[in-house]
Amino acid sequence: MGTQERVSKILSACGVCSRRAAEALIEAGRVRVNGVQAELGQKADAETDEICVDGKRLSRSVQFCYLMLHKPRGYVTTVRDEKGRRTVMDLVAEVPERLWPVGRLDMDSEGLLLLTNDGAMTNHLLHPKHEVDKTYHVWVRGSVRPAVRQLRSMKILDGEPIRRPNVHLLEENAWGGVLSVVIHEGKNRQVRRMCAACALEVLRLRRVQEGPVSLGDLPVGKWRPLTDEEVALLRSEEQELS
Repeated sequence: MGTQERVSKILSACGVCSRRAAEALIEAGRVRVNGVQAELGQKADAETDEICVDGKRLSRSVQFCYLMLHKPRGYVTTVRDEKGRRTVMDLVAEVPERLWPVGRLDMDSEGLLLLTNDGAMTNHLLHPKHEVDKTYHVWVRGSVRPAVRQLRSMKILDGEPIRRPNVHLLEENAWGGVLSVVIHEGKNRQVRRMCAACALEVLRLRRVQEGPVSLGDLPVGKWRPLTDEEVALLRSEEQELS
């Protein structure tokens, strides 16, 4: 006899999709447990219960895959796009495993994006309570020195509390400069909204680090597997955050 777990967690652990996407599958009626349509929040035993997605029985024999992609501008960070736009999955199409992006970078942003089929790690990296640090280099137009002071003291963004970001001026020039911004939450378009609140126009935004993993010199549009050391660092952080 195995352990009773939420069906969404089982789907995620088996590499079907992320926990959030698994809940959407259940709500859409695409998951059945022992022949009966699953309900959101339902628990099952992966060892003894028959769990099917779109009529296909779930298998626990999954090989976890971890990739780093240098996302270019002009791509959306989704598995598929109803508007027919290019997605980051087009850039890793040759990878045989079924992957999904860990978090998002908006269409106009670039830089480090992790992709995996490890649902547990995805959940830990994305869950708000874990607040995994993310570092961005931001090219901005405007008065950068007063804006840096404002950004460093920012505790409220559009009425919602945030932890104070770590902000450093990397370069100053006639039109503005380049900032290093470390945020802890990863709210939707957070860095862009923070800059706008300080009268800065974002010209370019690149994520260069997420948790312990850095983009390094990976070329734009290219991907590589994470090293064993990088995976171990992510797992170590996952354990610390549990």
